Order: sequence, then C-alpha cells, then structure tokens
Amino acid sequence: MPQPVNAELGQISELFMLLASIAYVVALIFFVLDLVKSSTTIGTLESRLASGKAAPERSLAGVGGRGGTAESVPSSMPATADDSMDYGSGPRRGTARIAVALTVVAAIIHGSAVVTRGIAAHRVPWGNMYEFCTTGAFLVAAIFLITLTRKDLRFVGSFVLGLVVVMLCAATVGFPTPVARLIPALQSYWLIVHVSIAVASSALFTITFAMSVLQLLQTSREAKLLAGRTDTARFLRLVPSALSLENLSYRLNAIAFVGWTFTLMAGAIWAEQAWGRYWGWDTKEVWTFVIWTVYAGYLHARATRGWTGTRAAWLSIVGYLCIVFNFTIVNIYFSGLHSYSGV
Repeated sequence: MPQPVNAELGQISELFMLLASIAYVVALIFFVLDLVKSSTTIGTLESRLASGKAAPERSLAGVGGRGGTAESVPSSMPATADDSMDYGSGPRRGTARIAVALTVVAAIIHGSAVVTRGIAAHRVPWGNMYEFCTTGAFLVAAIFLITLTRKDLRFVGSFVLGLVVVMLCAATVGFPTPVARLIPALQSYWLIVHVSIAVASSALFTITFAMSVLQLLQTSREAKLLAGRTDTARFLRLVPSALSLENLSYRLNAIAFVGWTFTLMAGAIWAEQAWGRYWGWDTKEVWTFVIWTVYAGYLHARATRGWTGTRAAWLSIVGYLCIVFNFTIVNIYFSGLHSYSGV
C-alpha cells in the first residue's frame, strides 16, 4: 500500500524554500554591489594613473587588466578581466567573496528544501512544474558553485542568481502545488532518468544563456572602445573578453547538448512503455525536438560553418528561449499527453 504524503514535512520544505529565496536575494545584492564597487575602483585607479598620482606598476588584473599592469594593455585592446578566469589573478574582492559565501548557504538551504519535498512525497522531487522549477533552480546554483571551483565566474553571479530568483518566484507564484503522490502515468523509474537529465541540462543552458548575454554586451563594449568612444559599461572590465565567454559557453553548451540528447532518447523510450509508441507528435515532444535542433544547429554552425561572435551568442539565446517557451507556454496553454505536468 502506498505511503501517505507527509504534509507537515512538505510545509517545512516550503519554509526552507522561502529562506533559500531570501538568501539568494541577499547574495544577488552583494554580487551587484561587487560590480558597482569594482567599477568605481577601476575608475578611481584609472584617474590616478592618468594624473600620475598612482604608481604605473599598480596591477589592475582581475578588475580590468589582462593579467598585467594598466599601462601594459595596448590602447587598441579594450581592457577586460583576465581571460584565464583564475581567482589568483587580481584583488580579493571581499564583496564578491561574501556573495559566494551567501550563495553556498542559500544552496544548502535550497537543497534541504528539495530533499525534504522528496521525502514528504516518498518519491523524486520533480513530478510537476513547481518541483521541476525549484529543483532546476537548485541545480543552476549548484552547477554555478561547482564551476567556481575551476573558473572564476563571479562576474556572472548577478545574472545567474537573478535567474534563480526568477525561477523560484515562478514556482511559488505561478505553479504552487501541494506535496502529493504522482499520478499513475508518472510512476515509472524513467521519471528519474528522463526528468533528472532534462533538469541538469536546462541548468547548464541557463548558465550559458547568461554568458551569451554578457558576450553580446562585451562585444558591443569592445567595438565602442576600439572606435575610440567612451567606456559606458565599466563593470564589464570584470568580465573576460567576448571571445573567452564564447569559447567557455560553447564547451558548456556541448555538455548540456549531450544531456538533452539523452533526455530526448529517454523520453521516447518512456513514451513507448507508457503509450505504446516512441513518437506521437505531441506538442511537448515536438518542442523538445525543436530545442535539440536549435542547439545542434548552434554547435554545427560554430564548429564547421564559422558562426562565431554575435551570431553564435544569439543562437544560444534562441535555444534557451525555446526551453522557456516549452516549459511555460507549452505546458500551460497546449493540451496533450503531457498536460498532467502539475499546472
């Protein structure tokens, strides 16, 4: 006999989710403060160097230099953060460190909320849109923190945490769903395989989306500076060059694309077991394939057709917008065999 859901533990999960949201918002504020503070520092150092009041050997690496001194950067080369993205390439940036620490705390609380939700329902915690969104937001934060152990991606922290907060707000406000057992159609081990890979892939695509947006901003800034115009986006000196952003985004998109391919394959196998056919042109199936096609086109065009720069960034952004459309518009407004997803 199935075990009844634990409504009290479900409420505790919701409390954890609220606390995690508050912690993410505070961390987001600190990430934004870091951008503002570092931008002001860059402007002050540049003014002092220009007036001769500061030693020219003062390094701006990590807050605007390319691993050297401010004067070592050619005037024709827009100054950006060190493309190696190493933590040791610049000042400590205490505000950013606080932001990362708060993100760790928020992720721990968030993870506790996801786990207690699963325990309360006696199943994996991604059986409806609320759970998909909250678990997806947790994986976005977790993957961001894991990546930080290899690369200094604090420059994208405000964008990533902004998306995490939006996802949690969407789950709480748009898709509130009390803890409950799964309907029969979802009671399959393929729910663990299919949806978990989809959530992880979507989390990676979320991070590359943020990086592609920054790439477009950095590309515009670099073009303005090379044309001799004023730097109006000084905070982007905390961000690596557009080319470095594109290269890292491409690698992450390639990993996420492999995961999305397995998502498509696992979904087809599950559909055969549940409905007796691998493919039925259901709206959800079609849009899952559309997403796969867009990212396949992105990887192919960049690798073989020379689609680099802004064209590659826009393709990556279009792919992510298709994911958002699939999760929101398709789930809410299109009827089909996947209409049981918790709306």
